[in-house]
Amino acid sequence: MAPIPGSGLAKGLAVTLRTMTRKTVTEQYPDAQPDLAPRTRGVIGLFEENCTVCMLCARECPDWCIYIDSHKETVPAATPGGRERSRNVLDRFAIDFSLCMYCGICIEVCPFDALFWSPEFEYAETDIRDLTHERDKLREWMWTVPAPPALDPGAEEPKEIAAARKSAEKLAAQQTPPVTEPHADEQVRAAEGPTRAQGDSQQQTDQPRPSSPSSPSSPSTSRPTSPPSDRPVAGDRSQPDPSAPARPGTEPQPKQEGQE
Repeated sequence: MAPIPGSGLAKGLAVTLRTMTRKTVTEQYPDAQPDLAPRTRGVIGLFEENCTVCMLCARECPDWCIYIDSHKETVPAATPGGRERSRNVLDRFAIDFSLCMYCGICIEVCPFDALFWSPEFEYAETDIRDLTHERDKLREWMWTVPAPPALDPGAEEPKEIAAARKSAEKLAAQQTPPVTEPHADEQVRAAEGPTRAQGDSQQQTDQPRPSSPSSPSSPSTSRPTSPPSDRPVAGDRSQPDPSAPARPGTEPQPKQEGQE
């Protein structure tokens, strides 16, 4: 079927009329900031503490826009008799954003997570030579890097976090002194000690205190004494039994007057 002459023009005019009747959605930049995607590639931020000056980012950069300068320092031995070590100290880290093509290779090859994408995009300059930003500016952009998205509930824990958690638990276990358990007899004594003390104190409070013979106080508690008798009391060892045989090596004592 042949198209109707002028149908294309009518369709275009219909689209124009529909658009004219709708409300505009133009964002008034710079008064209103745009909503950027979480993985927006704006500029590159530097986390200087993680940089080990391995030079991988500068070597892999296809535009050679990363400039790194460093020097070596000697670290003294941690233990007596140990060997001194040397480490690289970062002096300069700069990126020329007039040459950067935002490929992200430097961020991917960094083995110590020292480079991150920042959503900042307002870094225009009037002179092209001012687009080479040093590490101070790159560090300021680092604090604008958004947090990484949350992992799925069934995802595995990252290796970096797992290794850091294990090392922290191992260090805490080494610093905590081992708790020694007491022996079984000590545990029994500790369990019975308060009970015994309570029972002894209760028994002492129930019994009356004996009065000393020299003190005339407390006449009600003193018992009447029986008159002394000449007959020996059973179980009294002060007077010998005359019927018992004498022990060898001992002489029999003479009877005293008044004894039977």
